[in-house]
Amino acid sequence: MSARARIRPALAAVALCSVLAACSSGASGSPRTDDRPAAEPAAKVTVAKPAAGRAVTVTATGGTLTAVKVVDAKGVALAGRTAPGGASWASERVAAPGTTYRVEATARTAGGKETASASTFSTPDAERVNKLTLAPGKNTTVGVGQPLSIVFDAPVTRKADVERQLKVTTSNGTEGSWGWLKDWSGKDRVDWRPKEYWRTGTKVTLDATLNGVDSGGGWFVRDYRTGFTVGERQIVKVDLDAKKLRLERAGTVVRTIPVSGGTPGGDKRSWRGTAVLMSKEGTINMNSETVGLGDAYDKMVDYSMRLTWSGMYAHAAPWNAKWFGVANRSSGCIGMSTAQATSFYAEVRVGDPFEIKGADTKGTVAEGNGYGAWNVPWEQWRAKSALTR
Repeated sequence: MSARARIRPALAAVALCSVLAACSSGASGSPRTDDRPAAEPAAKVTVAKPAAGRAVTVTATGGTLTAVKVVDAKGVALAGRTAPGGASWASERVAAPGTTYRVEATARTAGGKETASASTFSTPDAERVNKLTLAPGKNTTVGVGQPLSIVFDAPVTRKADVERQLKVTTSNGTEGSWGWLKDWSGKDRVDWRPKEYWRTGTKVTLDATLNGVDSGGGWFVRDYRTGFTVGERQIVKVDLDAKKLRLERAGTVVRTIPVSGGTPGGDKRSWRGTAVLMSKEGTINMNSETVGLGDAYDKMVDYSMRLTWSGMYAHAAPWNAKWFGVANRSSGCIGMSTAQATSFYAEVRVGDPFEIKGADTKGTVAEGNGYGAWNVPWEQWRAKSALTR
């Protein structure tokens, strides 16, 4: 055997000994610890599942929220805001009754580790539902005296909560206020009127974000939106002492009509103050029993223009022709000839104010008897807002 051959086994033995020594170097002491950092725990996302009428809240533990999305079954999102620091998020809108929501949230740890979470929850159906009726109609053009008016089907005992969700936007920053009152029907009602008559051309929008709001008499289960435009400035001035009606357009008298108002001295007198043209009803049956006047009349009446819920109209009254411009001999309405009523009916629009004066009337048009808000001084009207109390 050569010298080279004898050396190789010896070298192999030394190498093996070195490996074994490395593997067993701690045999007489404690094991070595791993110097690598432990894995960072993921952030935890928690969704508080609220009852109807409460905000949805999402919180992150061990991290901050980077994205939150809450949508109902129709894909309508609840907008919300993340609190400073990013540990929590709350919806700006409350959860609506009888609705299923899906919540998707992402949280991130300080080290950049992200956690995605998705869950759903449902709110129970409302035991009682409140609905409303809006006036004027959507996309209409109205006169300068027309208020925004909302009549509720069920009582509203939480007026401030409801009013906070009623946003009026105008194209020219019109000053105005909501005022709560009782409608002629006895139902709760809230009207928004400007401080003064609307300016021609004003565009008005109402966003009633009521879905999920408890009125106290029932829950709202939808939002409402309407809008209208204010037409040319027209004011109808009725002088029952002079037995004349004047139509003013943009400050100019465009026509004068002899009329006959309600008979003095009793229940057939007309109302005074500002009444707003509520509707143009054409030919209708007028029956005295419906306004508490017994069997005084029952007839078809043409060119009927409603001014109050209590039954005061302007209309054609050919049976009263001899009294036009001479004496007040109607049953409370403002009567005129058929020829005059034909053209006058065509010229006026819903929302035009009728400013009525006369010595012998039965009182001022009440705020809930049609649209009588203009008979309330501005500061008193503002005080009717639930948010100023």
